[in-house]
Amino acid sequence: MQFYLPIPHRSRPDRSSRKLFRALVLAVFTLASLPLISHQQAHAVVPLLTNTQRQAYLNYYAPVIFKRANEDNDEDGRDWLTNFDFDQDHNYATNRVDWLNVKNYVAASAAKATTSPYAKWRIRPTLYTSLIEYMTGTSKSLVLLYHVYNAADKEGSQIHDWERIELVVRNVTGTPGATGEYVNNSTITHHSEHIIRKRGDFGFNFMNTATGKHLMVWQADEAGSILATHAHELRYVNDTYSAIAAQPVTDNAEVEISGKDVNENLHYVFVPQASSAAVSAWGAQRLNFSNASTLIGGHDNEHTVDWYQAKRLTYELQDIADITLTHWSGNPAWSTNWLSATADDVVLESPVVNETGVAEVPVGRQRFYTKSRDNGSSSLTDDRNAVLHKDWFYGAYSAEADEDNPPDTDNFQAYEGLGTDSTGWTRQLASGRSDSPNSYWWQHDYFVHDGYGASGANVESGQWLRGAWYTAANGGFDGRWVQLFDDRPGLEP
Repeated sequence: MQFYLPIPHRSRPDRSSRKLFRALVLAVFTLASLPLISHQQAHAVVPLLTNTQRQAYLNYYAPVIFKRANEDNDEDGRDWLTNFDFDQDHNYATNRVDWLNVKNYVAASAAKATTSPYAKWRIRPTLYTSLIEYMTGTSKSLVLLYHVYNAADKEGSQIHDWERIELVVRNVTGTPGATGEYVNNSTITHHSEHIIRKRGDFGFNFMNTATGKHLMVWQADEAGSILATHAHELRYVNDTYSAIAAQPVTDNAEVEISGKDVNENLHYVFVPQASSAAVSAWGAQRLNFSNASTLIGGHDNEHTVDWYQAKRLTYELQDIADITLTHWSGNPAWSTNWLSATADDVVLESPVVNETGVAEVPVGRQRFYTKSRDNGSSSLTDDRNAVLHKDWFYGAYSAEADEDNPPDTDNFQAYEGLGTDSTGWTRQLASGRSDSPNSYWWQHDYFVHDGYGASGANVESGQWLRGAWYTAANGGFDGRWVQLFDDRPGLEP
């Protein structure tokens, strides 16, 4: 078999020709050895997880979210988490406008008005997830992605707020939390920044229970000045869970947050419903039409409540891949939800499949339209883009340890083919697709960060996953394109 040296898209700034030559030689050697590596790993890798185990891992490590509300002035329920089809109209472009009327849903709940049009709503607080399974030497690792969904942002002026929590888990055996397994690092979204913490860092705290290990994260409400915490930004919780649990219930409901290292108040605690020990510890309830009026924060964001007054709600997990079909250009209904101003081409080697394994988007080079559509805006958009356009969906972001204001995040330039990992590999070298820079994403492009920040211009600490990492023979699974959790359309917990 012949192997050809991939041609760089263009010269990389600030790198000597010697370093570039070594990186390219390494790429040729590694690509040439991929068939042998695959054959050896087929007999040596840790067995693939089953879909049930993948669900178990996502549930076990699902975060606990402490959220501040801003719900005075007739805005009851505005800071609940929800799902994409809470209004049951199967149209994402109406979400912002409809969410501004969530107070009417609360009022109908209080009045037990079962004939109200709001009685058909299904709020169902939801985090959208994906699981990536790959080998690190002879042990298995996971990347767990959690997209925290808010239907409106910026005091209700923008649609679909995209916040995410990412965890990298090492020494995976198939039993979540087994001896030797650990969370190596995490990244959370802080507006345009990607804030990273690694094992042992201050402010990297979990609620540990018999049914889960839950990263503790604080989230701002939708309002606020850009000079303060605002617009659903995420922060790590600096307090340990034991310190929080030891507080009297009449103490102020607040936690110390990363970056500012000061206490911020909260009005909600969102708990993964599948972690029974966490649900029990917090006394969390499932939100539904009958109890919605009793589970509102109902206070201004500057008003601090006691811990016993903070509302504790459960959330469920659904799949990021649930949303993918709505973007696909081959779906006749794509324009109902999105605009064509942003188009993302992805080369699929395997189809996007639903929970039963049925293909929803076929293989080949596919186009996805990801510009937000807002039917309540005169311009029809807030000019933001959806998940498939986000750098974090490909791991292709520049990680930072500090939370700057204003942010100063570097551009990794992974799509352009310039972003390199710790050993000098770009995504096109890792995939062998020299024509991909500035042209398309390969379905299995993914960069795994290792817990450290950027180490130079266009250089991140971690690795591009290489070759056929995603195949069963190599112990891999790329769950970004697979639906694991039942959709439960129309159901209310």
